[in-house]
Amino acid sequence: MREFAAIYVQQFRTTFASFVQYRASMLIWMIWHILEPLVYLVVWSAVAAAGAGTVQGFGARDFSAYFIVLMVVNHMTYTWIFYEYEYRVRHGSLSSALLRPLHPIHADVIDNVSSKLITLPMMLLAAGILGAFFRPAIHTTGLSLLLFLPALVLAFSLRFILEWTLALAAFWTTRVSAVNQAYYVAALFLSGQMAPLALFPPAVRTAAAVLPFRWMLGFPVELFLGRVTAAEACRGIAVQAVWLGVALLLMRFAWRAGVRRYSAVGA
Repeated sequence: MREFAAIYVQQFRTTFASFVQYRASMLIWMIWHILEPLVYLVVWSAVAAAGAGTVQGFGARDFSAYFIVLMVVNHMTYTWIFYEYEYRVRHGSLSSALLRPLHPIHADVIDNVSSKLITLPMMLLAAGILGAFFRPAIHTTGLSLLLFLPALVLAFSLRFILEWTLALAAFWTTRVSAVNQAYYVAALFLSGQMAPLALFPPAVRTAAAVLPFRWMLGFPVELFLGRVTAAEACRGIAVQAVWLGVALLLMRFAWRAGVRRYSAVGA
């Protein structure tokens, strides 16, 4: 365990230094993660103001709270691995990773954690500025805050494992952009990223509850804002754990099958 921990610490230092070196690219990435929920916030606040002041129980300040919290939660759970795995397989850079003593997934975990540690203070600062401007109405409870942290950890774990598994499609096809786009569109509608799931028709809410998307993003946001009961919160965390177990099994199966057929295609 000590050797394993030492390797993790060294990999973390290397990755941390790399992210600090490429500050401009991280700044651009952060701006995108702030602008997207900000656009949704302004649009839905305008819709609420143009109507009777609320939309399905959401007023302008409720939308502000939802999208500001969603911005932070999305930052803490976002991964990029399924966008770049095609390059690793097609150009053969995965070959060197397979020769290392640790499974390649560990390096990706450290990459994600490092980027979040570096950028989280700036993201919280942005959330504070938006909060001062839009005056969000946050009605949370002590229990919601207590359960939020494990829900957030499970949301990140589930999203990371599921998207890492999706990235393994590159073993079977060298062009996975269509698969990635389909996943992105599904997540956009069913995770609560575009709008609170309470605004969608019952069929969409049912699909979101059955599929893993809500549990990766919308559920932690709803939990933080106190929009779920204690029973719903405990049930939601249990669903997250079940989906995480399913994602781990899928990942192990896809990895073993993919590595057996892996060959570097070349540029």
